[in-house]
Amino acid sequence: MNVREYYGAHRVLSPQGLLPQAADKIDNNPKLWPSEILIEVKVLQLTSTAVRSIYEKCGREIEAVKAEVLRIVEDRGKFQDPVTKSGGMLIGTVKQIGEARKGETDLAVGDTIATLVSLSLTPLKIYEIYDFNPDTEQLTCRADAVLFESGIYSKIPADLGEKLSLAVMDIAGAPAQVAINVKPGDLVAVMGAGKAGLLCLAEAKKRVSPTGKVICLEYDEKQCKLVTELGIADEVIQINGQKPLETYELFLTATGGVLADFTVNCVNAPDTELSSILITKDSGKIYFFSMSTNFAKASLGAEGAKKYVTMVLGAGYYPGHAEIAYGIVRENPKLRAYLDMRYR
Repeated sequence: MNVREYYGAHRVLSPQGLLPQAADKIDNNPKLWPSEILIEVKVLQLTSTAVRSIYEKCGREIEAVKAEVLRIVEDRGKFQDPVTKSGGMLIGTVKQIGEARKGETDLAVGDTIATLVSLSLTPLKIYEIYDFNPDTEQLTCRADAVLFESGIYSKIPADLGEKLSLAVMDIAGAPAQVAINVKPGDLVAVMGAGKAGLLCLAEAKKRVSPTGKVICLEYDEKQCKLVTELGIADEVIQINGQKPLETYELFLTATGGVLADFTVNCVNAPDTELSSILITKDSGKIYFFSMSTNFAKASLGAEGAKKYVTMVLGAGYYPGHAEIAYGIVRENPKLRAYLDMRYR
């Protein structure tokens, strides 16, 4: 195995010696190396954090967002929001398979797949952007992308469809952590009720049954109502997670003074780290899935609050995470209906 090619380091232009995610610029030439796979892109699923950052910067103007995405990709050879450093995922069809990969992969030219690695490390060349939907955070375009040998992917389930599958896979790492960390009787807190939060809530509700409890903390009134309608939380608290003491007090009121065993932070805004820390009990665990998380604020905030909690920064990958996420959607008819409507 050529380690440089395996991890994509051979595509790094600057600074030399880094891997593609950390690099400022990578080579997005669609001409393949032997160990790579070329994908004809259909849709880019941008991270919620990146969309919030770019959408606000561009004054919520769709054409300005499209121009900014093009500028970023032309400048970096990949899509990576310069502020948050996050990217997203893509869906497309296999266009070409490198000579060294033929016979070593279950893919064939023409297969439709979603990548399970970030756009922030994926060589990407965009020729034209057709549309951008800020509600779904999906961008349709004509483009080519390169998948390294280390890059994981998933074929599209026939029963879920392309856009819904892509949306689910973009956040599959979060509900997978709920699945492996939550047990019956736990008190689970989920901050943020976007698509990641919704799947986390549904999985937590299943895992804590029959004696545990799931609390949703969400800023937007509309999303609070949605969570209640879907029946995936025992309590829904409308809060501003950037106000830690207020969040802490409202949480204790809702739980009768009990702190969370496991907290998931899916908020796409900054400065919510301390709220997650305060509502979690000593010896509890916090999973910071949000790309807005600041390590220093989380670490030093816990120290300053004299909280002994295990904090996990959101690794997007866990073995079998895509199937876990698919399963949540299939097992929850109301959630499935909402997602089908949103991503149709």
